[in-house]
Amino acid sequence: MNNTERRVSMAERRPSSILTTEHNKSGMIVPHLAGLEDPLPETTPEKVDVVIVGTGLVESILAAALSWQGSSVLHVDSNSYYGDSSATLTIDQLKNWVAKVNNNEYSGCYQDARLYVSSMVSPQGSYSSRDFGIDLSPKILFAKSDLLSILTKSRVHHYLEFRSLSDFHTYENDNFEKLNNSKQEIFTDPTLPLMTKRNLMRFIKFVLDWETQPELWEPFVDKPLSEFLEKKFKLEKPHISELIFSIGLCYTYDVTTPNGLQRIRRYLTSFDVYGPFPVLYSKYGGPGEIAQGFCRSAAVAGATYKLQHKLVSFDPTSKVATFQDGSRALVTEKVVISPTQRPENSKNLPPQPYEVQHLTCVVEKDCAEWFGENRHAAIVVFPPSSLKTNNKVAVQVLIQSSGSETCPNGTCVWYLTTTETGKQGELDLDATLEAMEASIIRESSDIPHKADVFEMTPTGQYIVNSVKLGQSFIENAPQERLHFLVKLYYRQFTSTSPFNVVHPSLFNFQTSEKYEVGASDNGILYTAMPSGEISYDEAITAAKVLYDKIVGSDDDFFDIDFEDEEDQEISGKVYNESAITDDDDEADILDAEVVEFAGEMEI
Repeated sequence: MNNTERRVSMAERRPSSILTTEHNKSGMIVPHLAGLEDPLPETTPEKVDVVIVGTGLVESILAAALSWQGSSVLHVDSNSYYGDSSATLTIDQLKNWVAKVNNNEYSGCYQDARLYVSSMVSPQGSYSSRDFGIDLSPKILFAKSDLLSILTKSRVHHYLEFRSLSDFHTYENDNFEKLNNSKQEIFTDPTLPLMTKRNLMRFIKFVLDWETQPELWEPFVDKPLSEFLEKKFKLEKPHISELIFSIGLCYTYDVTTPNGLQRIRRYLTSFDVYGPFPVLYSKYGGPGEIAQGFCRSAAVAGATYKLQHKLVSFDPTSKVATFQDGSRALVTEKVVISPTQRPENSKNLPPQPYEVQHLTCVVEKDCAEWFGENRHAAIVVFPPSSLKTNNKVAVQVLIQSSGSETCPNGTCVWYLTTTETGKQGELDLDATLEAMEASIIRESSDIPHKADVFEMTPTGQYIVNSVKLGQSFIENAPQERLHFLVKLYYRQFTSTSPFNVVHPSLFNFQTSEKYEVGASDNGILYTAMPSGEISYDEAITAAKVLYDKIVGSDDDFFDIDFEDEEDQEISGKVYNESAITDDDDEADILDAEVVEFAGEMEI
């Protein structure tokens, strides 16, 4: 097994002429990241302000923010790759990671990892290990979010490339319904009664400005959002389910009204910011790719990077950090440590009371049935009670095809996630996979569509069947099975509950009555493992909390003044597969395939 194997990042794929436009505070060309393109530094700095252990997303954002603020940062990682708990791994790296989990090297963070890899993924097979990039913590990026704002402001977007995602599906009654996610789709949907359309439009108008209408929602402040939607807007269960689980991306019906409204508004205000889609995802990998971008930004600002460099101990009295190779560094401020890379015998570790269960699969099928034209990713949500296991918690699925550059042509990656605990969570994931497999086989096979299916009446007459195709129909059809190239199951534990509130000022970092994320232990700050939230909405807030604890304020968090006229004109590009239209004028505006956006986005 090659532990040093690594997929090439987006920044490395870019022409060198693009990267050479970047300048750091000394006017130097962007340095390569040590451990990526260049050999590791021979020596460890003798004195630094901050040591950060682990290159996960939050740690990498923090490293860049501190470095641009003027702090000297030594950023280390015991792994041979960037990303830590947010990493994007090749198959061989995944094998090594699973072995470490089951050897209890990530005690309290991961558990019960199981990996199946087909013989087709091997030097002798059809696919190589590096053909795949598997995210340990898959995420999506809302078009209106604090992370996207920081990516633009910090110019980290130069190291990344994004695609749009607008295909959202809800699983109900053994069928998948594509979400009507625009006013036009709601108006033109022939299946919706006129009164339902009016109620939905009335709610959409309300939720965009819900905080200014307390007389409507305050009586429901401690009540479930479902009750509020039913009583105040006369919405029925299918539409309530879509709003809570497909648009709000909540896990349970008991989300409170303010929290749910905030999440629904997040989706609606993100729609049409850069095009007819609310969500983006980064090519070549998710959080691992973005973390690497922030590491590059930190390197520009002067941070030192060392992979395969393990922190052994930190003496709070002498303020000396000791590393596995025997080197030492005097730390003038703080040591920030990822739970996965804490030294042995560490004290005051954050408790990890919340569980997230993952089932990741790579199938040998393009799964085009899930995507709109020229699209390469989709979200599928399984609301409570939609599975044969009578699931109490929703299962969220992120699907990515080869257009995401994380898998070869003709294959697709399915990321299944639930916050259900224990054996029930595993059963829910298995049932989800079974439903998805049956559906994709049904949709891609020669079985007739519902418009072509007839039903015989008791008198012997044939009538058009108005019942949608479901599992019962497929049972009598020729049996077919998907070919799975990879199956990975694991349980992850975190100190952060599933994200209930989107607005940063309302984010609650309390993990228990006695512990707060980032709590200090003699100069040491611990970060949190990724939560079950599918978006990146917690990342910037978590980094700000840690930044404040080190600097004393977050007022100058990424307060960077780049003297570069290029960035005043164009901040970056988002690849929007849906931008090709029949309208020549609109196509010209959208440049056919690319939507350019400028400036920092306000939240």
